[in-house]
Amino acid sequence: MPFDGFTLGLVAGELNAALAGGRVARIIQPERDEIILTVRNNGENRQLLLSATANCARAHLTQVRKNNPLEPPALCMLMRKHITGGRILSVRPLESDRILEIEIEHHDELGDPARKKLICEFMGKHSNIMFVGGDGRIIDSARRVNEQISSVREVLPGLRYELPPAHGKIPYDRVDAENLRAALAGMNGRLAKLIPQVVSGMSAQLGRELAFRATGSEDAHTDEIDLRAACEAVAAALRDIPRELSPRIYFDADGAPLDVTAFACRSLAHLRSEPFPTLSEALDEFYRSRDMLERIQQKSSALHRTLKKNVERCERKLALQQEALLGSRRMEEYRLKGELLTANLHLAQKGMKRVEVPNYYEPDMPMLAVELDEKLSPGQNAQKYFKLYQKARSAQTLAAEQIEKTSAELNYLEGQLDNLSKCSGESELYELRAELEKLGYVKPNRSRRQMKQLPPSRPMRFEAPSGRAVLVGKNNLQNDKLTATAQPNEVWLHAKGMPGSHVIIVGENPDEDTILFAARLAAAYSRGKTSGRVPVDYTLRRYVKKPAGARPGFVIYTNQRTLTVRPAEGQAEAD
Repeated sequence: MPFDGFTLGLVAGELNAALAGGRVARIIQPERDEIILTVRNNGENRQLLLSATANCARAHLTQVRKNNPLEPPALCMLMRKHITGGRILSVRPLESDRILEIEIEHHDELGDPARKKLICEFMGKHSNIMFVGGDGRIIDSARRVNEQISSVREVLPGLRYELPPAHGKIPYDRVDAENLRAALAGMNGRLAKLIPQVVSGMSAQLGRELAFRATGSEDAHTDEIDLRAACEAVAAALRDIPRELSPRIYFDADGAPLDVTAFACRSLAHLRSEPFPTLSEALDEFYRSRDMLERIQQKSSALHRTLKKNVERCERKLALQQEALLGSRRMEEYRLKGELLTANLHLAQKGMKRVEVPNYYEPDMPMLAVELDEKLSPGQNAQKYFKLYQKARSAQTLAAEQIEKTSAELNYLEGQLDNLSKCSGESELYELRAELEKLGYVKPNRSRRQMKQLPPSRPMRFEAPSGRAVLVGKNNLQNDKLTATAQPNEVWLHAKGMPGSHVIIVGENPDEDTILFAARLAAAYSRGKTSGRVPVDYTLRRYVKKPAGARPGFVIYTNQRTLTVRPAEGQAEAD
């Protein structure tokens, strides 16, 4: 269920119980739109996550450890200056909507008591985190909104904080049968769709759940139901749900997390669910992988554009080089005409545009037409053909070398695009970017928000049916390390003739089923992963060599065998 006003109200009550009276011990801002407060209360440290990212805006306690920038952003430094050591007075929702207020008491520069507020608005792409002084004026915010961005409501330091424009809906905590029925009077349509239109803090999912509880169907239409009875049932459900809290995550048929709710949804009873002790724990688990994936996609988008741009450049360059190579194929024609003209100079005269000479290289010596430059003598025309031959010969050699070089670069870039799609953590993304910077494809990152040193990424680890560990590299750095540290008699695998991961079967003499398992992984983590069948080479690690000066991830190998396999599907990573 999206982080709507109703869910926020339940989270706020949980956070207030856990944090009120606690001291702010630490503040970090790992992302431009994300702040984490470490609050010490009742002898325990708790991390409060406040996120204003567009698709994952939320607030809850978290166990996820985030990397801190080497140089904190301005908002983080201001918050540290004012409220580090401050005491949290309350955590509460505002206006029964998606707005959370955290009030903090601290001492100012003169030692006098003062109060500040953190106001978080969780409103999709308009989400924001604002640090507000005791006078109601904004000190700073995660996103500054000027009149060019919004003519309705500016969010800038020094301006007074104003609530978003009122929408005229019924606050969800003040709904009763009569005011709901009055709001719905004259409206026709699906009850599930109409409820969020007249009640604040309602997501579409919650509207469907309330309609289901009231009528037994998510698709109930106002023309087909007793509206009075339905409104009474909806009002009763809104009173009952806060008393039947049972946080849980629902999963789809494939086992992927589908939704997180604060209570057991009767409309989702057909789905498998997993309960959690608190709503924060459920939210933390649900958003852990989703938020990381979204941020990785955001941060990798610029690299993806750079790689695609360079791939297209190489493809255009390769087309021109292949065209030049085709043009050089006339060199034998130039040599032949030069030699035949030299042998038959007596048949040509200056001023002629062409001459026919016998072709001594053919058994029946047919006549061959030779085009002439009428301004040159027969001998000079022959020398011109020999020069064209030499030029075409040189062009052929050069074009072949350039094609080989461009093809290698294109293969490398396509491999990096494939590696980028495998990135699931910041370490892997950082390593890929560092490699591209070193080779000149990307300008060095001179951002002041450089992150602290990230730990090295690790290859994926799978377990074969035999119990053998199979390691799969995610990027070129991992591939090089994986291959370099493998034992000489361990089996090494790679998709044949295409970019892909290096794969190592840990231990010697694996059985055929284990080799097949590893081959399917090599196919799945290659450019051919969407193909029905992929050829995969395998050999002992001792036969794999990295040429001096080769690009990262590039190796040559011998003594290989080839399996044609289907790419693995739905493999679970062991660790």
